[in-house]
Amino acid sequence: MKSSLIALAVALVAAHPAFAEDAASADDGAPHASILVVGQQEAPMTIEPRGLSVSLGKEQFDGINAYNVEDLMKYAPDFFVRKRFIGDNNAVSGFRGTHSTQSARSLVMVDGFNISNFLGNSYNFPPKWGIIGPGEVKQFDIVYGPYSARYPGNSMGGIVNITTRDPEDAEAFGKVQGIYQNYRQYGTDEELYGWSAEGGFGLKQKDGPLAFRISARRLKNQGQPQQFYALTSAGNATGAIPVTGAVADTKNPSLPLYFGDYSAVDTTQDQVRAKLIADTGTIKLSWLFTYWWNTEDETHPSTYLRGMNGDPVFGGAGGSVKVLYDGTAYIANGSNLTIRDKREWLGGFSAEAGLDRNWNVRLNLSTIRTDSQRVRTSNGYTNGKTEGAGTLTLAGPTGWYTGDLLLTGDVGRNHLALGINANLYETDQSQYATTSWRAATGQIFQNRAFGKSRQIGLFAEDEIAFTDSLSLTAGIRADFWRAFGGGMEQMMGSSRAASTYASRSDSVISPTLSLAWAAAPDWNAQLSLAMATRFPTVGELFQGSLTGDGQFDPDSFDPDLKPERSHDANFIIRHDAGKVAITGSLFYQHVKDALFRFTGLLNSGATFTRNFNIDRTRQYGAELIAEAKDWPIAGMNMDGNLAWIDSTVTRNDADPTTEGHQFPRIPRWRLSGNVRYHVTPAILTSLGIRYASRPNSDLNGLQRGDTYGYASEFFALDARVAWDVSSNVTLSAGVDNITNDRAWVYHPYPQRTFLIEAGWRL
Repeated sequence: MKSSLIALAVALVAAHPAFAEDAASADDGAPHASILVVGQQEAPMTIEPRGLSVSLGKEQFDGINAYNVEDLMKYAPDFFVRKRFIGDNNAVSGFRGTHSTQSARSLVMVDGFNISNFLGNSYNFPPKWGIIGPGEVKQFDIVYGPYSARYPGNSMGGIVNITTRDPEDAEAFGKVQGIYQNYRQYGTDEELYGWSAEGGFGLKQKDGPLAFRISARRLKNQGQPQQFYALTSAGNATGAIPVTGAVADTKNPSLPLYFGDYSAVDTTQDQVRAKLIADTGTIKLSWLFTYWWNTEDETHPSTYLRGMNGDPVFGGAGGSVKVLYDGTAYIANGSNLTIRDKREWLGGFSAEAGLDRNWNVRLNLSTIRTDSQRVRTSNGYTNGKTEGAGTLTLAGPTGWYTGDLLLTGDVGRNHLALGINANLYETDQSQYATTSWRAATGQIFQNRAFGKSRQIGLFAEDEIAFTDSLSLTAGIRADFWRAFGGGMEQMMGSSRAASTYASRSDSVISPTLSLAWAAAPDWNAQLSLAMATRFPTVGELFQGSLTGDGQFDPDSFDPDLKPERSHDANFIIRHDAGKVAITGSLFYQHVKDALFRFTGLLNSGATFTRNFNIDRTRQYGAELIAEAKDWPIAGMNMDGNLAWIDSTVTRNDADPTTEGHQFPRIPRWRLSGNVRYHVTPAILTSLGIRYASRPNSDLNGLQRGDTYGYASEFFALDARVAWDVSSNVTLSAGVDNITNDRAWVYHPYPQRTFLIEAGWRL
């Protein structure tokens, strides 16, 4: 641990307490007793604040270097986004003791429309952050845990809702960013650049109900290499090419020799959004449409190896070449070249109406569809450079539909909520061999995987205000789940073999209970209890491979995966001292049959990777959250948080050696904070910190390191200065990871990154 830097971080939390006030839930504007919300207070929470609840707004956003929309949460308590580079499409959100590949444990929404990708449960299935840009965001609301019956079991980790801004008058805005990173690792030394431009305009009728906003954004960025290739033993030196340039990794116990990098992603993201609102005062109708184009180019791997004539040495036609380095023969396996193209769109409709003084109804309907998706990959480096053979992966009907109907009302001291929500997820993906990988010509079918899942949930909640300071919320939820229409097709010799999965269905009842108490005007407490069930996703069930006789390979999948079931508890207490306040949180979660993706060895020595259930996992921990407003001096605002987490496998009959170890990629300690200070009314400076202690990298607790291939300790110190040149123009500059700390989540995180920004608003 970097003691001096951590001492600075602890000072943010311990020495500068928090400021927070009660806020009402935004479902209907009705009063609620003793609601605890950490963060901004200008607007009410848009999701039910039971369990630890955090709301972020302009005050917090102004102190953040935000390249993408998910960056606006980077200092949230005990929270992280696995973001490897600017523009990363695999940016999975995680709460507390959630592994960075357990994406299906987070429910993420935009304006109440579900953007969570429950087609799978890994880093390949992150929320669809790309449908919105940071310039459109009004508010970020985060709730930790499944403590409201209104939300399905995917809220087991937590819930995020992003609220976009509604037009309030004739308005327009524009913003441009420039990005720079000098990335150095092993033999790689690269100057990387990026930029973004975002703009839009909106109108609102002065004497009518209509308003609309149209906006667009483009982001282009050069990401640092995500992987490095190492030399492997070749035995004899016959035919080996003498080379120089390999670099030893002295931080890795196996001392690998790296000879190049690959998977450096040049990303291009384009977004177009339109929002239309009709608001009569008693009825509000909203439409949201967004289209997203994305291209990821991974066609420029580099090599450190040089032959005796000084020419670079890459892999051969088959992807590898034998080399002689420092008197020893090795195989240098070259990488594939890849280009990913994806087109997606979201369409959402919501309606809110007041039925009378006490009752309100809200309807949300949305869909996210993959318009087109193709991944073109070469078979080895030489084929990549010569436009040779490769593979093409195409998406068929892929996406999801979601709907929510909510009725809320007050009867005496009872605040009632009744509703139904439902979703349908479907995926269809095919792979072809190609004679020319880039042009995708000469396509020959290889395999196809497809399937659907459906979930319908009914819920009821009753918040009973016993007094103005004491309330109890009891909820019950019934979920009905079905997985169907799944199967695989695969070429077996010259014939096309196919197998289909039997459909599955299940149902569950999940209760919740939350007690809130305002013990005094400046003391508030809340105890929340819940049970939640997260059913397997399409990707966890309908995946695998076929054997030679066209049947499912039992080593590649488990058709009988159980849903994961959690028992949760969260106790929160907050003391408000006016300009400062402190919030403390204790949490507990016990999960039965936790779903996890595992790679292991068969008796034959071959490796396998598939999803399986871990019998029991348990996590508990403590969080200290602090805020200060205009303290210790006028114009200075602070947020700080410190978390301790114990997340352990307590029973795993499939592999008892994993029991008793800290769950992989879950650090013992997390800390983050942000200090914002107005040097003058027009100049805002900010300093941010993000820290996580070194976690395990595997279930057995044997892999711990601070280098490539491991999950490492993480530390970043960020700074920003913004100048309001006029009421319409703002200039800003910032730097993330000032100390150039080298951190890893198997892949490398960015090193020191600079940002310049200019914004205009009418």
